[in-house]
Amino acid sequence: MSRELAVLEKLEKELSLKELQIKSLLTITQAINDNVSADGLFNMYRSFLSWEMGITKMGLFIPRDEEASQWFCASNINMDQNADEHNNIISHILQYKRLHTVKPSDHESLWDFDIVIPVFHKEEPIAYSLIGGIKSKDDLYNKIQFITTITNIIAVAIENKKLFKQQIEQERLKKEIELARNVQQMLIPDELPKNDLYELSSIYQPHFNIGGDYLDFIDFKNGRFVFCIADISGKGVAAALLMANFQAMIQSLIYQYRDLETFIFALNQTVLRVTKSDKFITFFIGEIDVNAKTLKYINAGHYPPALYMNGQIRRLTEGCTVIGMFDKLPFIKEETIQLEGEALIMSFTDGLADLKNEKDEYFEDRGIESFVSRYGHLDAASFNKELLAEIEEYKGSEDFTDDIAVLTCKIY
Repeated sequence: MSRELAVLEKLEKELSLKELQIKSLLTITQAINDNVSADGLFNMYRSFLSWEMGITKMGLFIPRDEEASQWFCASNINMDQNADEHNNIISHILQYKRLHTVKPSDHESLWDFDIVIPVFHKEEPIAYSLIGGIKSKDDLYNKIQFITTITNIIAVAIENKKLFKQQIEQERLKKEIELARNVQQMLIPDELPKNDLYELSSIYQPHFNIGGDYLDFIDFKNGRFVFCIADISGKGVAAALLMANFQAMIQSLIYQYRDLETFIFALNQTVLRVTKSDKFITFFIGEIDVNAKTLKYINAGHYPPALYMNGQIRRLTEGCTVIGMFDKLPFIKEETIQLEGEALIMSFTDGLADLKNEKDEYFEDRGIESFVSRYGHLDAASFNKELLAEIEEYKGSEDFTDDIAVLTCKIY
């Protein structure tokens, strides 16, 4: 009779454990379906192991969101919070790819635990759980199997949360880039003038991570016109929206002032009110009087354009510091140049100078001036066509590292 009672008690314990397992699985599954936070799942895991399974020591390690090579302890029972000790433990468990029973020959940092449970997604580890101090040794195999199952469920749920978060971030970034690209395309002129007196032509080669390159042309209808190019600090929608705002500022202010110095002073003040010195703009503006054959310009911290005239190259460096950084520009200098015969002015953003080839060499001033010397005699459109070919040949299989904007002005 006592033997039958013992068998019955054993069956009752097994049944009770199975009921507990089913209840725990349902609770955790429901929590996952209800999109409980990662912290909530970690707390459930800790409570389940401590109260339901009688575990006295546990450490659950997972990779950090931003860097898979860095791990941290997401949940624990009676573990020292010393970060160095955690790093020591991590360095010794990453070798395991399946359930491991801790042995005396293992590193001493693992001796307080009984088993190591690794969880893998494909070939990458996504969690390690160290379990120690299982109070009841009854049906130990089934307990370990169930703890392993729960660990896998929790780890996979957390990993899915990470992947979903990454997917949402990628979609957000994709939409942001698309919006920035649309804004930028609307602001880059589709058509530029070409007549017997002058011609303008542009190149815009966008980088994946849309920046703030900008160029424009304004005709005063009396033989005078201005052309400008700018590079706004930052990337994405913020840079694109600032560029749109910047264009509106230029279009509004350019007609209010007779000289470029006053215009630049007012432009700096207006930009500063918008950006609060958080961003800055490098800017070049040139004013051409086709009747007087003069070029007036100010370079506000921009990469110096190249003027090709009489077979010589001159860099246009005079001006001031960048726009939007200082409440009062420390200096402003406008230069006037008398144009003789045909002249070509090539203005560009620093993406051209920073272009790299397969030898990791930059295009830089040497490449720019060499190109202008060879092709400065061409009309603006032909010049830019040759420049595009030069860019493709120079970079080879390398990717563009930044936007490239070029505005070429030819005076006849």
